[in-house]
Amino acid sequence: MTDMTGKTVVITGASRGIGEAAAHIFAGAGANVVLLARGSDQIGAIAAAIGDQALAVPCDVGNWDSVKAAIDAAVARFGGVDVLINNAGLIEPISTLMDSDPAEWGQVIDVNLKGVYYGMRAVMPLMVGKGGSILTISSGAAHNALEGWSHYCTSKAGVHMLTQCVHKEGAGRGIRAIGLSPGTVATKMQREIKASGVNPVAALDWSDHIPPEWVARALLWMCTPDADEFLGQEIALRDDAIRDRAQVRG
Repeated sequence: MTDMTGKTVVITGASRGIGEAAAHIFAGAGANVVLLARGSDQIGAIAAAIGDQALAVPCDVGNWDSVKAAIDAAVARFGGVDVLINNAGLIEPISTLMDSDPAEWGQVIDVNLKGVYYGMRAVMPLMVGKGGSILTISSGAAHNALEGWSHYCTSKAGVHMLTQCVHKEGAGRGIRAIGLSPGTVATKMQREIKASGVNPVAALDWSDHIPPEWVARALLWMCTPDADEFLGQEIALRDDAIRDRAQVRG
């Protein structure tokens, strides 16, 4: 396993699913992990289970002041940030564009897109000259429109572009940026999608979804030089060759 001893990893959306799995996987590799989510009880319990190398910080990623304060707390506790995992994301409410509620549509953009920007903006100055990795959960929805997902597809398309922007501006200053499109993952979001009954993704069988631990292990691999050929790009975990390199087959 990749040795992350002495590294500090900030994970958004860490209260469940991919974020929770990443907290355990990175802590198991020796990293300090900083867990960000609105659910303080959930991240507190996860941090307590991990131990002293974990810090739970309640955070609304859709609010700049909240994100900046969370990153400041990570620096105060562990001295810096070596990896940012932009994982927090919403898909509810699923609705056709013409029936969508503007405020709810905007909330998804606040979390899925602006939240990623806020995280990048907060950590990039800390990584200049020292190095660091910014890993962002993307989606096939960034490239293919789906019925009922106008907010989600739009936000993920923006996230894909943000990763490219970080690479353009940060690669020469030691900052690595890679996106990860994990495919469908067995998380609460997939239950929400299935309940909606909208578009082909809702019709997938639960057995078609990969476990969140696979995504977490792929993120750990993305911190290594073996993933450098993908800097500024998006990795698709549906790709068998990528699964082999990240050692995420069951």
